[in-house]
Amino acid sequence: MKAAIMKAAIMKAAIMKAAIMKAAIMKAAIMKAAIMKAAMWRQVGAGGGAAALALMAAAGFALSPGARQGALQMAGSVCFTDSGPMFASSAADKAAGRPVTMTTVLSCSRLASVPGKSVTTAMVDYPPLAYTPPHRHPGEVTAVVMEGTIRSQVNGGGVGDFVAGQTWFEEPKALHNFAENPDPKKPAKLLAFFVTEENCGALVIPEK
Repeated sequence: MKAAIMKAAIMKAAIMKAAIMKAAIMKAAIMKAAIMKAAMWRQVGAGGGAAALALMAAAGFALSPGARQGALQMAGSVCFTDSGPMFASSAADKAAGRPVTMTTVLSCSRLASVPGKSVTTAMVDYPPLAYTPPHRHPGEVTAVVMEGTIRSQVNGGGVGDFVAGQTWFEEPKALHNFAENPDPKKPAKLLAFFVTEENCGALVIPEK
């Protein structure tokens, strides 16, 4: 009986020791992650986006498997937002080095029911990762995605991913914050219907 009690006490002590060691390891991992996160934000504040990303990756692989997954998820959440990479802080940053779209006018016809106006139909091709910076259109625009995926934002509203068969509409002179093909491999294409001035007026008003 005495031996059984001693054995149970030893086992209990071993379990408690293991729990204490596990808690210490987790605490150290949390502290390390916090230090890495603070260093990452210092890098972000200094404009070092790439360095911050590398720092987060190093932190993730230095931790235990559970903490590593959390660190990598945190890296993903801070490096990208709904509208794209957070380190692309302006339209110029996003557009730098990216392919441009190609617009082909297919037709232009006078709108008999609306004197002084015409409608222009155009095909807009988006190579992989192509980007269109902020701009406006003189009249109404209806865009129909024909192929691939196009990410678009109008008047600072929600960012949407539009696939083949989906459409969006723009009021006259609405701010089209951006449009892009987010796919690095596949092209995208949309068919646009522009209401313009009579005799096929300008389609785009660049945003200064």
